[in-house]
Amino acid sequence: MAEGLRERKKRETRQRISDIATGLFLEHGFVTVTIADVAEAADVSVNTVYNYFPAKEDLFFDRSQGVVDRLSRWVRGRDAGESAARAVLRELRAEIEAVSPRLGLVEGYDRFMRCIEEAPPLRSRLWSIQQEVQDNLEATLREEADAGDADPLPRLIAGQICWVHGTVFVAIGREMTKGRNPDEVSREILVLLDDIEELLSEKVLNYAVRGAG
Repeated sequence: MAEGLRERKKRETRQRISDIATGLFLEHGFVTVTIADVAEAADVSVNTVYNYFPAKEDLFFDRSQGVVDRLSRWVRGRDAGESAARAVLRELRAEIEAVSPRLGLVEGYDRFMRCIEEAPPLRSRLWSIQQEVQDNLEATLREEADAGDADPLPRLIAGQICWVHGTVFVAIGREMTKGRNPDEVSREILVLLDDIEELLSEKVLNYAVRGAG
């Protein structure tokens, strides 16, 4: 269904507020900038900002829903004969090889990470997002493997896959905060991902293999 004019304007307003807020946070720090500052810079009312973003952290992590759903999307989209873990490894490799900004492989990512490190509310929200990712993935694995509620494997496998994903993100963040070239970091992370895969057990690597049918 085509997007209506009203919906498009709302989406554009939301995106403009988010972009302006991100610029202010990166320049002045998350704790220092207020919702009133964002509203003034965006030329909207404080209530308008809150209508789109219930909390200040929502402004910073505007695209968090895409992160929360990412691993589950990769697992659900796995190829015939491919397991959940191997699908995630394949997708991660593709993102790293593409030097994807979604993984932080972009100039200026050090400012984004520094902003989080300096703001306890953002660190807390990031931890919450990571928990959502794992809970969401566990639910997906339970469904895809047709596992019962008492089966511990979906939770354990989700933990392993999230460890892979999180380790890659941390490694990229650590190197990018040094102001390094994204292409160089990408090449190093590909080697790291090979090392990570070697540490995974066959039980993890062969869980929830999609049938040919």
